[in-house]
Amino acid sequence: MVTDRPQRFADRTVVVTGAASGIGRATAERFAAEGATVALTDVDVAGGRAAAAEIDDRTPGDTRFHELDVRDDDAVDRCLDRLEEASGLDVLVNNAGTVAGGRLEDTTVDQRDHLMAVNVTGVWNGCHAAVPRMVDDGGGAIVNVASTAGLLGAPGLSTYSMTKAAVVNFTRALAGEVGAEGVRVNAVCPGTIETPMAHTDFQRQADPTAARERAAAATSLDRLGEPAEVAAAIAFLASEAASFVTGAALPVDGGTAATLRQR
Repeated sequence: MVTDRPQRFADRTVVVTGAASGIGRATAERFAAEGATVALTDVDVAGGRAAAAEIDDRTPGDTRFHELDVRDDDAVDRCLDRLEEASGLDVLVNNAGTVAGGRLEDTTVDQRDHLMAVNVTGVWNGCHAAVPRMVDDGGGAIVNVASTAGLLGAPGLSTYSMTKAAVVNFTRALAGEVGAEGVRVNAVCPGTIETPMAHTDFQRQADPTAARERAAAATSLDRLGEPAEVAAAIAFLASEAASFVTGAALPVDGGTAATLRQR
């Protein structure tokens, strides 16, 4: 069992969307390792249940899985209702996301709509459901998972970049709306991280190995990131250590945004 981390989130309830794998799973594990009650949500029921069971065995936190499609605003509202009634709602991590398409001319309308529904509407739905509850409870923290592509734009992923830029600016605007009511809203902007979604992106390209090498070379650290490294940044933004941080879009990208070394 992971017990050597400080228990910064003991007696806190954390909801993580898209938590069956990748950054979401690592984030759920990080919060649970720091004592939180963690609700993992995902459309991947088998993967989500397996992740929750493994994290629950490995950490001191209480971890449960809830099936949830973030595109469905009523479902998001009902899910947060149940969780708030059971244990409250202190932190929401809007992590659920997807990548599709490529260059603009190669992206279909269906792919565009799917990207918008998950990456933008899903984040809006989570915030729309969480903010009133957090305000009523005296405050809370929201962390939205955007992307370096939302800060710089990723050629070859123009529509995906559009959705992540929307998340960044929504985060900034919402932080200004609700800060005085005790709710902090921040975003993390991961670069290329070793996740199933990144693997899918590599595989759609003509030479996946070369694509991976280009992504690593685009960083100052000359490597891809790990999900746990993004999870650490999310936990920081949700913690009291970041009590005077809101409206931030924190790059977690190995220096890609700082050096403009895009692939």
